[in-house]
Amino acid sequence: MSERMDMDVDAHPQVALVTGATSGIGRAVALKLAENGFDVVVHGRDPARGASTVEAIKKAGSTQAGGHGGHGRFVAADLSVAADVERLAAEAGRVDVLVNNAGIGWFGATPDLDQDTFDTMFATNVRAAYYLVAALAPGMAERGTGNIINLGSMAGQIGLDGGAAYSATKAALAALTRAWAAEFSPSGVRVNTIAPGPVVTAADPELIAQLGSTTLLNRPAQANEIAEVIAFLASPKASYVTGTVIPADGGRSAV
Repeated sequence: MSERMDMDVDAHPQVALVTGATSGIGRAVALKLAENGFDVVVHGRDPARGASTVEAIKKAGSTQAGGHGGHGRFVAADLSVAADVERLAAEAGRVDVLVNNAGIGWFGATPDLDQDTFDTMFATNVRAAYYLVAALAPGMAERGTGNIINLGSMAGQIGLDGGAAYSATKAALAALTRAWAAEFSPSGVRVNTIAPGPVVTAADPELIAQLGSTTLLNRPAQANEIAEVIAFLASPKASYVTGTVIPADGGRSAV
């Protein structure tokens, strides 16, 4: 058997909700989980990019043996708006794997960060994850199985000049992971954080390249490299892993 989940897709398809799934790491995660047999709820703010991701999932699914790849559907929501977070959880329905990937970043001198940007960043990166877990984890616990995977960052583990507020949001996710594991893992729900280092995306390639040069591997990661770790955490192969922060940062946090 491949990395696809051992499931009867007709009787009970496994559902993964991936936030921020229309680009970068989130899109790579959505495609990988669909390849592994999940039905994926693709979250984002841009309907065109959402439709593109869903189409990519459908194409990948049609190439799987017997056409049994996962399926996708798009739900638009602005995670900085509390009502949108509540609606996203409701529209997602039953979720077996929640990947809290969506987030925004800001880097610069501490005095230069305005309060609106600060509040939006914490609302998107921390509050949204908190209330998605609040909405979806109790159902997982009742069923006795589930997975919550939070996207942290090496910035939450080490000090980065100019990254105080962003780093605080990622450190918060690591703390929430430990607390949620204590709360939900006795009921069968595994909760983990992956802490990537610099990842090649469309955003600020010069900064990403510079940060990549500080890692032990002397390069940034590709989004699919992070997606592979998340797919592992979502699979039965990680059945004894919970409450932890897993670095995927090219060794940067080791030194």
